[in-house]
Amino acid sequence: MVLTVITRYFPGLSARQQEQFAQLEPLYHEWNERINVISRKDIGALAEHHVLHSLAIAKFCRFAPGTSVLDVGTGGGFPGIPLAIFFPECRFTLVDSIGKKIKVVQAVAEALNLSNVTARQARCEQLNGRFDFAVSRAVTDLATFTGWVWQQLQPGATQAVPNGIIYLKGGDLTDELAAVRKFLPKQALPPEEYAISKWFDNDFFTTKKLIYLPR
Repeated sequence: MVLTVITRYFPGLSARQQEQFAQLEPLYHEWNERINVISRKDIGALAEHHVLHSLAIAKFCRFAPGTSVLDVGTGGGFPGIPLAIFFPECRFTLVDSIGKKIKVVQAVAEALNLSNVTARQARCEQLNGRFDFAVSRAVTDLATFTGWVWQQLQPGATQAVPNGIIYLKGGDLTDELAAVRKFLPKQALPPEEYAISKWFDNDFFTTKKLIYLPR
Protein backbone atom coordinates (compact mmCIF):
# COMPACT_ATOMS: atom_id res chain seq x y z
CA MET A 1 0.00 0.00 0.00
CA VAL A 2 2.73 2.50 0.96
CA LEU A 3 4.75 1.78 -2.18
CA THR A 4 1.67 2.03 -4.42
CA VAL A 5 0.81 5.45 -3.00
CA ILE A 6 4.36 6.78 -3.15
CA THR A 7 5.15 5.61 -6.70
CA ARG A 8 2.01 7.31 -7.96
CA TYR A 9 3.57 10.67 -7.11
CA PHE A 10 7.26 9.71 -7.31
CA PRO A 11 7.63 7.30 -10.25
CA GLY A 12 11.42 7.49 -10.55
CA LEU A 13 12.43 5.65 -7.38
CA SER A 14 15.38 3.26 -7.44
CA ALA A 15 14.87 -0.43 -6.69
CA ARG A 16 16.43 0.07 -3.26
CA GLN A 17 14.12 2.98 -2.46
CA GLN A 18 11.09 0.98 -3.56
CA GLU A 19 12.15 -1.87 -1.30
CA GLN A 20 12.63 0.47 1.66
CA PHE A 21 9.28 2.19 1.20
CA ALA A 22 7.58 -1.21 0.89
CA GLN A 23 9.09 -2.24 4.25
CA LEU A 24 7.68 0.78 6.10
CA GLU A 25 4.16 -0.60 6.51
CA PRO A 26 5.02 -3.94 8.15
CA LEU A 27 7.73 -2.29 10.27
CA TYR A 28 5.45 0.40 11.66
CA HIS A 29 2.57 -2.00 12.22
CA GLU A 30 4.89 -4.29 14.15
CA TRP A 31 6.43 -1.54 16.27
CA ASN A 32 3.13 0.24 16.85
CA GLU A 33 1.81 -2.89 18.53
CA ARG A 34 4.63 -2.57 21.08
CA ILE A 35 5.07 1.20 21.34
CA ASN A 36 2.22 3.45 20.27
CA VAL A 37 3.89 6.13 18.14
CA ILE A 38 1.02 6.44 15.65
CA SER A 39 -2.57 6.58 16.87
CA ARG A 40 -4.47 3.30 16.53
CA LYS A 41 -7.11 4.93 14.33
CA ASP A 42 -4.46 6.44 12.05
CA ILE A 43 -2.08 3.53 11.51
CA GLY A 44 -4.30 2.27 8.66
CA ALA A 45 -3.63 5.53 6.82
CA LEU A 46 0.14 5.34 7.27
CA ALA A 47 0.82 5.78 3.55
CA GLU A 48 -1.10 9.03 3.04
CA HIS A 49 -1.15 10.63 6.48
CA HIS A 50 2.48 10.03 7.41
CA VAL A 51 4.74 8.83 4.58
CA LEU A 52 3.27 10.86 1.72
CA HIS A 53 2.72 13.87 3.97
CA SER A 54 6.42 13.80 4.87
CA LEU A 55 7.36 13.68 1.19
CA ALA A 56 5.61 16.96 0.48
CA ILE A 57 9.03 18.36 1.39
CA ALA A 58 10.53 16.40 -1.52
CA LYS A 59 7.98 18.00 -3.85
CA PHE A 60 8.93 21.44 -2.59
CA CYS A 61 12.70 21.03 -2.95
CA ARG A 62 15.41 18.51 -3.80
CA PHE A 63 18.14 18.49 -1.17
CA ALA A 64 21.61 18.49 -2.70
CA PRO A 65 23.97 15.63 -1.78
CA GLY A 66 25.65 16.34 1.55
CA THR A 67 22.81 18.47 2.90
CA SER A 68 22.34 18.16 6.67
CA VAL A 69 18.73 18.09 7.90
CA LEU A 70 17.43 18.28 11.47
CA ASP A 71 14.02 16.71 12.15
CA VAL A 72 12.66 18.13 15.41
CA GLY A 73 9.98 16.26 17.38
CA THR A 74 10.25 13.39 14.94
CA GLY A 75 7.88 11.12 16.87
CA GLY A 76 8.06 7.76 15.15
CA GLY A 77 10.31 9.14 12.42
CA PHE A 78 8.29 11.61 10.37
CA PRO A 79 9.19 13.38 8.22
CA GLY A 80 12.79 12.23 8.70
CA ILE A 81 12.59 8.53 7.78
CA PRO A 82 10.76 8.94 4.43
CA LEU A 83 13.07 11.85 3.54
CA ALA A 84 16.15 9.78 4.40
CA ILE A 85 14.95 7.09 2.01
CA PHE A 86 14.27 9.65 -0.68
CA PHE A 87 17.57 11.52 -0.22
CA PRO A 88 20.15 8.80 0.54
CA GLU A 89 23.10 11.15 -0.01
CA CYS A 90 21.94 13.61 2.66
CA ARG A 91 22.42 13.40 6.44
CA PHE A 92 19.42 13.37 8.77
CA THR A 93 19.42 13.92 12.53
CA LEU A 94 16.09 12.95 14.09
CA VAL A 95 15.44 14.17 17.64
CA ASP A 96 12.62 13.71 20.10
CA SER A 97 12.47 14.20 23.85
CA ILE A 98 10.60 10.90 24.36
CA GLY A 99 12.93 7.93 24.54
CA LYS A 100 10.47 5.23 23.44
CA LYS A 101 9.81 7.11 20.19
CA ILE A 102 13.51 7.32 19.45
CA LYS A 103 13.76 3.58 20.13
CA VAL A 104 11.27 3.00 17.30
CA VAL A 105 13.12 5.39 14.99
CA GLN A 106 16.43 3.64 15.63
CA ALA A 107 14.88 0.22 15.03
CA VAL A 108 13.22 1.29 11.77
CA ALA A 109 16.38 2.99 10.49
CA GLU A 110 18.42 -0.11 11.32
CA ALA A 111 15.93 -2.45 9.63
CA LEU A 112 16.05 -0.31 6.49
CA ASN A 113 19.87 0.03 6.60
CA LEU A 114 19.58 3.81 6.62
CA SER A 115 23.18 4.75 7.35
CA ASN A 116 22.33 8.43 6.77
CA VAL A 117 20.08 8.62 9.87
CA THR A 118 21.11 9.52 13.41
CA ALA A 119 18.37 9.38 16.06
CA ARG A 120 18.77 11.06 19.45
CA GLN A 121 16.67 11.52 22.53
CA ALA A 122 17.20 15.24 23.02
CA ARG A 123 15.73 18.68 22.67
CA CYS A 124 17.03 20.61 19.71
CA GLU A 125 18.38 23.34 22.00
CA GLN A 126 20.79 20.75 23.43
CA LEU A 127 22.40 19.96 20.07
CA ASN A 128 25.83 21.35 19.24
CA GLY A 129 25.74 20.79 15.50
CA ARG A 130 24.79 23.17 12.71
CA PHE A 131 22.34 22.17 10.02
CA ASP A 132 21.27 23.33 6.58
CA PHE A 133 17.56 22.69 7.15
CA ALA A 134 15.20 22.08 10.06
CA VAL A 135 12.02 20.17 9.28
CA SER A 136 9.04 19.16 11.41
CA ARG A 137 5.35 18.34 11.47
CA ALA A 138 3.34 20.67 13.70
CA VAL A 139 5.16 20.12 16.99
CA THR A 140 4.28 23.63 18.21
CA ASP A 141 3.36 27.04 16.84
CA LEU A 142 5.67 28.27 14.12
CA ALA A 143 7.16 31.19 16.05
CA THR A 144 8.13 28.93 18.95
CA PHE A 145 9.64 26.40 16.58
CA THR A 146 11.63 29.12 14.83
CA GLY A 147 13.03 30.20 18.20
CA TRP A 148 14.10 26.63 18.92
CA VAL A 149 16.03 26.05 15.70
CA TRP A 150 17.10 29.43 14.30
CA GLN A 151 20.57 29.38 15.84
CA GLN A 152 21.07 25.75 14.81
CA LEU A 153 20.77 26.67 11.13
CA GLN A 154 23.67 27.84 9.02
CA PRO A 155 22.85 30.36 6.28
CA GLY A 156 23.65 29.18 2.81
CA ALA A 157 22.45 28.93 -0.77
CA THR A 158 24.31 25.98 -2.24
CA GLN A 159 21.14 24.70 -3.93
CA ALA A 160 18.00 26.04 -5.60
CA VAL A 161 16.23 26.49 -2.25
CA PRO A 162 18.43 28.27 0.32
CA ASN A 163 18.87 26.81 3.80
CA GLY A 164 16.06 27.31 6.26
CA ILE A 165 12.98 25.90 7.99
CA ILE A 166 10.45 23.66 6.23
CA TYR A 167 7.39 23.13 8.40
CA LEU A 168 4.29 21.01 7.79
CA LYS A 169 1.06 22.11 9.43
CA GLY A 170 -2.64 22.38 8.66
CA GLY A 171 -5.37 24.98 8.99
CA ASP A 172 -5.35 28.77 8.91
CA LEU A 173 -1.82 29.87 9.74
CA THR A 174 -2.31 33.62 9.30
CA ASP A 175 -1.69 34.48 12.96
CA GLU A 176 1.29 32.14 13.26
CA LEU A 177 2.93 33.60 10.18
CA ALA A 178 2.40 37.11 11.51
CA ALA A 179 4.00 36.12 14.81
CA VAL A 180 7.01 34.68 12.98
CA ARG A 181 7.53 37.92 11.06
CA LYS A 182 7.70 39.84 14.33
CA PHE A 183 10.25 37.37 15.69
CA LEU A 184 12.65 37.47 12.73
CA PRO A 185 15.51 39.92 12.22
CA LYS A 186 14.60 42.84 9.97
CA GLN A 187 16.81 41.59 7.14
CA ALA A 188 15.26 38.11 7.12
CA LEU A 189 12.98 37.15 4.26
CA PRO A 190 9.32 36.49 5.15
CA PRO A 191 7.95 32.94 5.36
CA GLU A 192 6.35 31.39 2.28
CA GLU A 193 3.18 29.26 2.41
CA TYR A 194 2.34 26.46 -0.03
CA ALA A 195 -0.80 24.31 -0.25
CA ILE A 196 0.19 20.64 -0.23
CA SER A 197 -2.97 19.89 -2.22
CA LYS A 198 -1.17 21.31 -5.27
CA TRP A 199 1.10 18.22 -5.19
CA PHE A 200 -1.20 15.51 -3.79
CA ASP A 201 -4.90 15.14 -4.60
CA ASN A 202 -5.91 13.07 -1.56
CA ASP A 203 -8.64 14.79 0.50
CA PHE A 204 -6.43 14.58 3.59
CA PHE A 205 -4.26 17.36 2.17
CA THR A 206 -7.06 19.88 1.54
CA THR A 207 -6.07 22.05 4.52
CA LYS A 208 -2.42 20.99 4.83
CA LYS A 209 0.31 23.57 4.30
CA LEU A 210 4.07 23.66 3.84
CA ILE A 211 5.78 26.69 5.31
CA TYR A 212 9.26 27.65 4.15
CA LEU A 213 11.36 30.17 6.01
CA PRO A 214 14.81 30.94 4.55
CA ARG A 215 17.65 31.35 7.02
